[in-house]
Amino acid sequence: MGVDEEGRQSLLSEHLNEKNDLQRKRPRSGNASEKEVNLQGQNADDQNPLHPRRIDAKPEAEFHFKPVFLWLAAYLGGGTICFLLTNNQIKGIKTNGFLDAIYFCVVTMTTVGYGDLVPDSQLSKLIACVYVFTGMALVGLILSKAADYIVEKQEIILVKTLFIGENFGPEEISKEIKTNKAKYKFMLAASIFLVLMIVGTIFLYFIENLDFVDALYCVCSTVTTLGYGDKSFSSTAGRAFAVFWILSSTICLAQSFAYLAEFYTEKRQKLLAKMVLERKLSILDLEAADLDGDHVVSATEFVLYKLKEMGKINQEDILVVMDIFRQLDFDQSGTLTEADIRHNESS
Repeated sequence: MGVDEEGRQSLLSEHLNEKNDLQRKRPRSGNASEKEVNLQGQNADDQNPLHPRRIDAKPEAEFHFKPVFLWLAAYLGGGTICFLLTNNQIKGIKTNGFLDAIYFCVVTMTTVGYGDLVPDSQLSKLIACVYVFTGMALVGLILSKAADYIVEKQEIILVKTLFIGENFGPEEISKEIKTNKAKYKFMLAASIFLVLMIVGTIFLYFIENLDFVDALYCVCSTVTTLGYGDKSFSSTAGRAFAVFWILSSTICLAQSFAYLAEFYTEKRQKLLAKMVLERKLSILDLEAADLDGDHVVSATEFVLYKLKEMGKINQEDILVVMDIFRQLDFDQSGTLTEADIRHNESS
């Protein structure tokens, strides 16, 4: 009997055993209601840790915008008050006291640092030092997470737009997003960033009266947080616009690069997975996949071996999990039962 035939027989045997186990769990009495049978089937699913329903039922972390807005408001509010009180210790091009303070907060937290407003005393310099580090943490930990959440929520609209001429239902759209998640996240973030670049350039051209090259130059030096300072927002209207535009554009660019790296990694992983799945098996592969050394490769061992080849897991992960399994398997039967779990709970 060939290797393929043995594999099919092994899978068929495991399927029949699973089916018989489920039948034995059903009530023998013919008076059991359909609801009771469904409940027992559900319990059987819950007892199987590899059941797809058990995996899909894992709840996703819920994101709330209210704490984000509160943190951002507290951060900008506290910084604005501090820099407003030390306004006479900050030198540079000034317009309105309150607007300059909040503008200076945004320029500092995003590390743009034009140099049109700079601290000019020991106190203001110390405040700026503390403010820039807390601002970087806020952008990296909270605001970038909010931007990521917004992008993910807009993926459906993007996919519908790209496949507007095709008959794509909700299931097809959901499957397409899951298959190419990193790709669509990058496309959406890059599109939003391009729009912000255009808007910023137009604003600087018409409101700040910069020529086109200088406007584009100022936009590029801002979004990359280069901030040479020779071109910046110097008018009252410009700084009011900059408070929102600088924050959104710098975060959007950072997210775009993060999604690009994620897309590149995902693409490489898919190519590796395709190569692994299409590669023919050899005797050496069977020996490497035989985790328990019984000279027989089960479906579970085969799946673990292929996942290890794809780089999804490594040998250390498998050994750690196997050690935990052996510790839980009190009767050394090779399976976990309710008696094993109860014994471990009591010990």
